[in-house]
Amino acid sequence: MFVEYNTWKEIHQQPRMWLKTYDIVSGMKDEIATFINRYVREGYEIVLTGAGTSAYIGNALQWVLAGTLLDKAKAIATTDIITEASSLFNAESKVLLVSFARSGNSPESVGAINLVNRTAGKAAHVFITCNEKGKMTAMADSDPDNTLLVLLPPETNDLSLAMTSSYSSMFLACAMIANIDRIAEHKAQIEALSQAVEAALQKYSEPVGAIADREFTRAVFLGSGELMGVAEESRLKLQELTDGTVMCTFDSFLGFRHGPKAVVSPDSLIVYLLSENPATRRYEYDLIRQIKANNNVAGYVAVSQSGTSMEPGTFDLNVTIGVPEWVERCYKSVSYVIVAQLLGFYKALSLKRSPDNPSVSGNISRVVEGVTIYE
Repeated sequence: MFVEYNTWKEIHQQPRMWLKTYDIVSGMKDEIATFINRYVREGYEIVLTGAGTSAYIGNALQWVLAGTLLDKAKAIATTDIITEASSLFNAESKVLLVSFARSGNSPESVGAINLVNRTAGKAAHVFITCNEKGKMTAMADSDPDNTLLVLLPPETNDLSLAMTSSYSSMFLACAMIANIDRIAEHKAQIEALSQAVEAALQKYSEPVGAIADREFTRAVFLGSGELMGVAEESRLKLQELTDGTVMCTFDSFLGFRHGPKAVVSPDSLIVYLLSENPATRRYEYDLIRQIKANNNVAGYVAVSQSGTSMEPGTFDLNVTIGVPEWVERCYKSVSYVIVAQLLGFYKALSLKRSPDNPSVSGNISRVVEGVTIYE
């Protein structure tokens, strides 16, 4: 079923890729621990970077790395480093730049690395990439003393336009690196995550497809904390897989009330990524009830790990992924993205587009083109 599409295969291969990613990272345990601890001890600022989907990895993970080796890491997109490097770094800066890149060939990926090397007083690098033949891989080979290369399974170098298994595998690789001192005991968490998402993909694929068949031209993805970062990626997945036919936005549950809620209309789909924190969930339920009472929309979808306690009929689809409670947030949070990936895939088909190459307009491409990096 749909196996002729790379996008379908790449969405569904994710649980297996996560296990392979674990094997790669755990197999590099000593090398990773030695490298990261060296720069942490020297007080280097940890910056998570990438462009587009790769940037959104850092935007989510920065919420959940407290207490790990990458404690106090902050996300800065390569697209911001390119234009604002002199405002971000100076001769006093000591930077450990963690770069995410599917291909490792985009102009911003390479340009940001070079700019940080020039503007920061001291710089070191972690490259998390899916392409052994990319420019970033070659850069790591040319500076092995200051660069750690984590090369993910070749299957994660997604052939489709939209990043799916590359996104989630790089996300988890970074979370594993942050917990490298406990990586052996975390194997059970990655296995539990993989098993739960494998089952969820099978259970909810057709129901998500039915939602995608509804008539909507807008979609809103909401999440709190790290799930707002996942909502950011979810928004992009549906929008790029429909070539902008479905215009999407994202926000936090509380932030959405402050003006962005004006986007809600009868042709909107609302997707709620629900926190497992009971204190946070109270605020999320309040907004859900308010939107339900005041709006008539194309559909409501809830995504959670353990279900909801809301009134029957609140949601048109209630996706319960089922990752166990004992799996840490830095791992389980990425699982929420599968709903948007499936939505984008099915919506592309309903619009008579190829999910592998949905950009009829030609405005987007697998590797960004047309960017000149000025010295």
